[in-house]
Amino acid sequence: MTEIIKILFVCLGNICRSPAAEGAFKKLVQEKELEDLFYIDSAGTANYHIGELAHEVTRKVALDRGIELKHTCRQVNYADFEKFDFLIAMDSSNQKGLFSIARTEKDRNKIIKFRKFDETVKGEPDVPDPYYGGLSSFEHVQDIVETCSIGLLNWIIENNNLNQE
Repeated sequence: MTEIIKILFVCLGNICRSPAAEGAFKKLVQEKELEDLFYIDSAGTANYHIGELAHEVTRKVALDRGIELKHTCRQVNYADFEKFDFLIAMDSSNQKGLFSIARTEKDRNKIIKFRKFDETVKGEPDVPDPYYGGLSSFEHVQDIVETCSIGLLNWIIENNNLNQE
């Protein structure tokens, strides 16, 4: 039996990008019938929205794509480095915030920018924050997190010898 792979998606407030990424990745894993191999969660580097649901527009855009977001916002903490295999940062600021919490090289090696897995762009740009944008900003972010989820899952499958038949 393969050990469960634990992934934490991280943005600033845990109400837009990271819950969208969590939902998109969960849906993809479910479609591939791999949900027994993963534990997936999200958190924010800031404590602005602890206990709240994801942003209303984030939830609407996700639901329009068959993803129901039930996540309750929380702040990332050091224990997450012990619990999760990968901490997936939505942008450079989130990545820096995670590096500031990390205590060891092993912890730092768990931090990866999400757009690393986006084959449609060069480098590792940020997943833009849609918070102050309109509906199209949230839809654009959903497109990005869905694309990156495919790349992330393929990378995990390749690097963990997961059988995908």
